[in-house]
Amino acid sequence: QVQLVESGGGLVQAGGSLRLSCAASGRIFSTYAVGWFRQAPGKEREFVGRISWNVGYTFYADSVKGRFTISRDNAKNMVYLQMNSLKPEDTAVYYCAVDKLASGTSPESYDYWGQGTQVTVSS
Repeated sequence: QVQLVESGGGLVQAGGSLRLSCAASGRIFSTYAVGWFRQAPGKEREFVGRISWNVGYTFYADSVKGRFTISRDNAKNMVYLQMNSLKPEDTAVYYCAVDKLASGTSPESYDYWGQGTQVTVSS
């Protein structure tokens, strides 16, 4: 079992930056991947990016590529989402999630979820 807690959300102006944190507790195996998703009101949950727990391989959605960066600190069981050049369309609740099979980008592939943290970008 893995528990996830996100933090770092808030209100920021367009063009600004935020760093979200995801604290993981429980047993994290090297084969796992940690993903970030977001969900805006009235929209489906959207894949943002992911990182493999062992080698740190990252993969991003086209909508955030070049602006967002995912990193991890294995010793602290932490994963981070650095968001730069934020746009109003980035406004959403952001979630981190664990994929035990490191198999994909669909929410259905992920086994454990945090409660989410709100990010609001004003224009």
